[in-house]
Amino acid sequence: MEQKAKATAEDQALVEQIQEMPDMDINADADIPGNTHLSNPDAENGLEKIQLELEEQKDKYIRLFAEFDNFKRRNAKERMELIQTAGREVITSLLDVLDDCDRAEKQLQTSEDLQQIKEGVQLVFGKLRNTLQSKGLKSMESINTGFDVEKHEAITEIPAPTAALIGKVMDEVQKGYYLNDKIIRFAKVVVGK
Repeated sequence: MEQKAKATAEDQALVEQIQEMPDMDINADADIPGNTHLSNPDAENGLEKIQLELEEQKDKYIRLFAEFDNFKRRNAKERMELIQTAGREVITSLLDVLDDCDRAEKQLQTSEDLQQIKEGVQLVFGKLRNTLQSKGLKSMESINTGFDVEKHEAITEIPAPTAALIGKVMDEVQKGYYLNDKIIRFAKVVVGK
């Protein structure tokens, strides 16, 4: 408390000394070394130059921001178009298979030769598989392999007929598939216990 009162008294004395000083021009000390900038006309030109540079930088920033905003809009539009037409290539390649299916359906209605119908249907299935494989689809081989939770979904467990089949996939309820080496559908399997 004493220190606070002492500091306040010192501050008051300093204020009184400043008030007793004669009024001076604030630029009167321009002749003192280091203070030449106070009355220098170049200082005003420098300030204007800095303000012009600042305005230029603001303008560049605004233009860059607008350009980036336009880029984001274009990119979003392109992504939407890509999403809407992503399957176009695959669907276009499957149109030939669909045409074959239509022809096979007509043959089913008119033909009596069962062997010929089977061969035609097998050809259509083979063409479908080949078309999908050419687009990167690959089926997952699961039967008699070890059960892997990263690839398989266990539907049920059944007793294994031999000890070698314990923990292995004994049957496949639904096939799993890879698309370009990435799993797109897990295999639903029956596991031996």
